[in-house]
Order: sequence, then C-alpha cells, then structure tokens
Amino acid sequence: MSESDDCLFCKIIAGQIPSSKVYEDETTYAFNDINPKAKVHVLVVPKKHYANVAELAADDPTELAHIVSIAQNIADKEFHGAYRLVFNTGLDAGQTVFHVHAHVMTGEKLDE
Repeated sequence: MSESDDCLFCKIIAGQIPSSKVYEDETTYAFNDINPKAKVHVLVVPKKHYANVAELAADDPTELAHIVSIAQNIADKEFHGAYRLVFNTGLDAGQTVFHVHAHVMTGEKLDE
C-alpha cells in the first residue's frame, strides 16, 4: 500500500510523468484519461498506493467516499451531474494499472 517505484500512477502523482490535472488535494489526484471512452473521462486516484478498490475500501473507506465526492464534483462541473463511475478490479475485469483508480465518464449517454 505504499508508493510503488514501478507504478505508472505513482509516477504521475509524483510528477515524474506528465498528466492533464483536473483536481488535486492532500490525498487525491485526478487527471484526464489519455484514451478517453467518453467526452469527459477523468481518472481519480488516491495518492497512497492501493492495488484495487477492495483494498482501498478495507483500509481507508473515508478516502473511497472522498473519491466518489470528487467524481460528483467533476460531473457537476463538466456535465449536468450525471456520470458513470467505474472501478476495474483485477486483470480479468480490465484493470491494467494496479493502483486503484475511478473512471469518471460523462458528457454523453454511454453505450452499455
């Protein structure tokens, strides 16, 4: 659960890899997805490294609630408050970066 030297998102949070920042506070960082699946596609990540959402929920449910609040704020700002919030957990579910991240997608009706 600590920072991982080989983690892409830890490197983005540390400023070692550039990103298009949408939001940042003491515990959380949000940036535009480089391969968007919607008009607005923002990734919201805790600064502390957790492999997946289950690990985050078990260790810091307050941070998980904070991520959901940030997602709502992004949707309120970028669209009329409607959004899809997705956490992929595990390789078979499509998780490719093993640092928990919420996909906030909005701006249009999304295909199922």
